[in-house]
Amino acid sequence: MWDKWFIRILLAPFALLFGIGVAAKSILYKTGLLKGVSFDIPVINVGNLTVGGAGKTPHVEYLIRLLSPFMPVATLSRGYKRKTKGFLIARPGHNSDQVGDEPLLYSRKYPHVVVSVIESRVIGIPKLLQSRPSVRAVILDDAFQHRAIKPNLNILLTEFNDPFYTDWLLPAGRLREWRSGYSRADVIVVTKCPPDLDKAVKEKMIGKIDPFPGQRVFFSQYAYFDPYRMWNPKQRTPITGDHEVLLICGIARTTYLLDYLHSRAGAVKLLQFEDHHVYSRHDLEMMKKYFDNMIGEKRMILTTEKDAMRLEVYKEFLNENGMEVDILPIQVEFLFDEGPLFDEWVKQFLLNFKV
Repeated sequence: MWDKWFIRILLAPFALLFGIGVAAKSILYKTGLLKGVSFDIPVINVGNLTVGGAGKTPHVEYLIRLLSPFMPVATLSRGYKRKTKGFLIARPGHNSDQVGDEPLLYSRKYPHVVVSVIESRVIGIPKLLQSRPSVRAVILDDAFQHRAIKPNLNILLTEFNDPFYTDWLLPAGRLREWRSGYSRADVIVVTKCPPDLDKAVKEKMIGKIDPFPGQRVFFSQYAYFDPYRMWNPKQRTPITGDHEVLLICGIARTTYLLDYLHSRAGAVKLLQFEDHHVYSRHDLEMMKKYFDNMIGEKRMILTTEKDAMRLEVYKEFLNENGMEVDILPIQVEFLFDEGPLFDEWVKQFLLNFKV
């Protein structure tokens, strides 16, 4: 604990310099010297104030499931760590090198939705609408700091165990901008909450967030489902107490996931990589070594849906070495029976949208 504070104090001058740069940019937008571009269809942004780990991907998926039955919906993101350039429509046959792991995941799970990637989102939306004129709403993935676009609905995510109001600016902490940036949000969702969250804790946290008039605060958790086999989704394997799990994970924050697995499996071994890690042959050799050293009769290699997008290129290696990989699916659920309230809030926003 003291080490953490000591490091933060040492990095504070650099964080201040970073904050000055962020503040200068914010002033340019507040004074109108720089202006965000608006579009004639609803643009919904899902983002956060921190670097990674707040749960943007499953919350984007929640919006896809909510809206796509009623209107043609598209997602737009940078396609982080892809090796291609320019504007692309992601297709199920692509790989993560071509479009990025999250867009590939969206295109696989929701093939009826237009999933697009481009470096510049302000250029991307016109290209998207030119390519797919039937689209009636665009969901931006991780664009809270992308002020060049003025979203019509700004959804800000913050983790229950690491809320933005306790964090510091980069590099002393994980904040991409000053805490005051939350004022731009229309909705704040506290993510990765414990399922038994007490209402008194909820109210206390809302008090610390101190929402502005008109801002709504919701609380969400992850619902995990039985893992499915990477190349055979119909094959499901419930995790039981006699399972020994090797978790392959390249996501920003693993605590919430590990808490769930420890409550289900007999033993869990974590092989963790950086967020959006691009797996190498060396990584696969290391996975094999860990897997071979597992002694339980019911061994399981488990990974997340995003990681699976980056691991699937090693199908031949995994099959040759008898390394069956199971994927753990998740969905967002809102606590305190407020899911219908959130859904209705979003739908009313769309019904009341005006150019």
